[in-house]
Amino acid sequence: MSFFKYGIDTLTVAKAIDLSTGKLIGIIDDTAKQKINQSQQYVNEIVANNDTVYGINTGFGILSNKKISEEDTRTLQYKILQSHSVGVGNPIPKQISKLMLITKLQALAQGFSGVQLSTLERILWHIDNDVIPVVPEKGSVGASGDLAPLAHLCLPLIGLGEVFYKGNIIKTSELFQAENLQSITLGPKEGLALINGTQFILSYAIADVQRMHNCLEVSDIIGAMSLEALQGTKAPFDERLHKLRPFKGNQLVAQRLRLLLQHSEIMNSHEDCDRVQDPYSLRCMPQVHGASRNAWQHLKQLTEIELNAVTDNPIIFNAEDTISGGNFHGQPLALPLDYCCFAASELGNISDRRCYLLLEGKFGLPMLLMNEVGLNSGFMIPQYTTAALVTENKTLCFPASADSIPTSLGQEDHVSMGSISGRKLYQILDNLEYILAIELMSACQAIEFRRPLKSSALLETAHDFVRQTVSFANEDRIFADDINQIKKIISDFSFMNYVEEKQALNKGFEEFEL
Repeated sequence: MSFFKYGIDTLTVAKAIDLSTGKLIGIIDDTAKQKINQSQQYVNEIVANNDTVYGINTGFGILSNKKISEEDTRTLQYKILQSHSVGVGNPIPKQISKLMLITKLQALAQGFSGVQLSTLERILWHIDNDVIPVVPEKGSVGASGDLAPLAHLCLPLIGLGEVFYKGNIIKTSELFQAENLQSITLGPKEGLALINGTQFILSYAIADVQRMHNCLEVSDIIGAMSLEALQGTKAPFDERLHKLRPFKGNQLVAQRLRLLLQHSEIMNSHEDCDRVQDPYSLRCMPQVHGASRNAWQHLKQLTEIELNAVTDNPIIFNAEDTISGGNFHGQPLALPLDYCCFAASELGNISDRRCYLLLEGKFGLPMLLMNEVGLNSGFMIPQYTTAALVTENKTLCFPASADSIPTSLGQEDHVSMGSISGRKLYQILDNLEYILAIELMSACQAIEFRRPLKSSALLETAHDFVRQTVSFANEDRIFADDINQIKKIISDFSFMNYVEEKQALNKGFEEFEL
């Protein structure tokens, strides 16, 4: 079993996912413990010397000019968790909340926040035992940290709030009774350190990076299947063409399409046809899918910087050197998250266009992908769903980071709204998985009208995997059932993994791997 040392080792998106699923075990080693204890000692010295330092012996935000007595500094930290727990809406997914614990621990264990080792060990206990705080989805403006969601995340440390426990949501008081636990008594600055940071935005970014990577990989496979069904040409994917406009994402998609279409009987059967050009949704997959890949890569790079950053405030360098800055501001992630909203939405947009092409009854395919239509509507209505989902995604593309509403009576006068950006991308990806499921369902149906000709080995593998779940449709049925089944094999990564384990499609472009 591999171990990850919080505060010492470099955290990546893949490692964060592995920590959240138990494939990787996190520890606080002796080196980290020494740094954590030293930082806490600095805070104790500040309190003992009665030095005025924001958040240690002052109020918060607009109340930073209010001095707090030494005897009240601990009460102050308890109250900040209470007062900032103002989140509303449904609980965020349990995985996101667990990632918040993981990323919060990574930030605090670096030893610049003055927290107690016992506090971090309790957070680690929650991770190891999969006892995950319930965090409402709404309430963060993404600057001065993700205050509301982080406050809810940390309420169980002081015996408040709710947790996911053994398949249920229970009150923390019930957890304490079941597990014989006691509340932590927070020391000076600890409450502020716990709620200051970007871990809500960051955890959504981690999940978004993983899910969008899957959608990008799947889009190429499904797009290639649609191109085969429509007897399109592979000429626009020629390596020489893409060297003349060498965007990395474009080159990768073109390479993947070449490999996916290699040795296809269907492709070879129409080499001498008189079609000059394919529609853009087929011909321009490298440019469109590739642009979305470039956006994804940028988000991944910035997410991995944030994964190893200290986003607390103030930062404690030593007892005489503290800086109250703005490392909690979510703008560095808010912008690329919004950018990826556009990029993910475009994957759905071009997929819908391919769905439409498959229905037109051209190039030897039956109209609406059924031989007997009239009594049967065929695959006409599933494309209505893709059209609806594409439009819904477009409405979600308004950039939250373009907005800012002052808070804290103007002290916090510019905020990132990055928490909304992260949640919106998560919603868009959910819609995108449905759109891709409908295209995959339609492409599998269409390819069977090319029999006895076979596609490439890779695309036949993809087709066969779908057929393990959903059969060919000779007549109308409740296609929602088929859509949901195919969406599941997309969203659980099994479709991508099944196809891509047969061949390394991204060789030479490792920077685009998760």
